[in-house]
Amino acid sequence: MRRWREWAFAAGLIGLGLGVLVGAVVEWVWDSPWAPVVATVLVWIGMVVPTVLAFRRSRPVGLLRFRAVDLLWGVGLATALRLIQGWLAAGGGAGALPSFTTVDGALPAGWWLTDLLGPIVIAPPVEELFFRGLLLVTVFTMLRRPLGQVAAGIIAMMVSTGLFVLAHTLTGTATADAVITTALLGLTCAAIVMLTGRIWGAVLVHAAYNPSYVALAAIGTLVQ
Repeated sequence: MRRWREWAFAAGLIGLGLGVLVGAVVEWVWDSPWAPVVATVLVWIGMVVPTVLAFRRSRPVGLLRFRAVDLLWGVGLATALRLIQGWLAAGGGAGALPSFTTVDGALPAGWWLTDLLGPIVIAPPVEELFFRGLLLVTVFTMLRRPLGQVAAGIIAMMVSTGLFVLAHTLTGTATADAVITTALLGLTCAAIVMLTGRIWGAVLVHAAYNPSYVALAAIGTLVQ
């Protein structure tokens, strides 16, 4: 069993980079309402492939264990993050209520995947296993001996969060409140993994945070 070190980190960066790049090219050259859907799927594939490769070679001890307290982490922290996001948006960011993108008053083709199914079902496990599983654990493993656990943990959290924010900025909106709340979500999920040694608390935070946005966006779309 090979530990997740430089090879795993490089595979993750290559997969993410290719997914974002090819997805951007698809949106640029393909004049179709389905282009954003395909681009989103390509980004997910870029995350899934290196993650599956890493888990096939080895599995960090305890990372996939589940405890009942992980559910409390998920619901409690997701609620706090959504309240912070709402306060930031109401203070001059994206607006008090978000909304789905519409074309001539109608939702675009594939919205159910990019705006509904994706954020609620696909994104939380895919993104957490990639950013807070593969990347966070890999950076921590590489730096733990030369720098010590505390420094390695802090750097691993910053690296995984930075890449998380960058990926969302390149593939979505880049308003100030969106960047801040994405960073807070990334740091919160990274801290959960570092403190508990388990991934499911982070997945549940993400899984509870995203549906609250979908619900608000649905209301915002109806009332706009």
